[in-house]
Parts: sequence; C-alpha cells; structure tokens
Amino acid sequence: MKIQKSSDIAKLPVEMDGAKGTEIRWLISKEDGANNFAMRMFELAPGGHTPLHKHKHEHEVFAVEGQGILVYEGKEHQFDKGYVIFVPGDKEHQFKNNGDSVLKFLCLIPASVV
Repeated sequence: MKIQKSSDIAKLPVEMDGAKGTEIRWLISKEDGANNFAMRMFELAPGGHTPLHKHKHEHEVFAVEGQGILVYEGKEHQFDKGYVIFVPGDKEHQFKNNGDSVLKFLCLIPASVV
C-alpha cells in the first residue's frame, strides 16, 4: 500500500536524446510493489518535448493541466487538460508543450518494461 502526495515524490529530468524541458515523477512503480503497471507524471516546460520514439509497449495518458500536441505517426493532434490518449505499441510518438504554462500528464505503462 502507498499513499503519498505526488509533489513529495522526486522529480527527475528526462535525459534521453531528443528530450527537452521534460521531467518525470515515478508515482507508482515496482519499487512500491506494483507488478502490473507503472504510473508516471510528466511535466513539460513551455516549448518542451519528449523524444520522438517508438517501443513495443502501449501508453495510457491523462492530461492533468496545460495544453500540448501529440505527434503520432507523423501527424499532430492538439489536446489539453482532461483529454485521454492511448498510444499503441510500435507506433512513433512524441508529446510537445505548445502552451504558455507547464504541461502535466499521467502516463501508465506495463511494469514489465521498467
């Protein structure tokens, strides 16, 4: 069992090639005993973005605040607070903050890939 304020969990820079102005909090992971899913909170500064990439596992995303663009298979899709996004495995994708404030989104992935 875990109950903790998300802001008390360490925020780490995303240090991957192609990432800019992106930070992550590992809210729930294997370290907490979660065997099936990992929950992460991403924070992208204005103008920030994740790398353009693809991998075998899916993403399930919920936009908490701000606005952004999902680049998916070469096309751009606008979203903002309250949107849900599903990115299937093996599909090229990237998240970009095109707003004036921080873009925050929850992202769930299979724990097996962490």
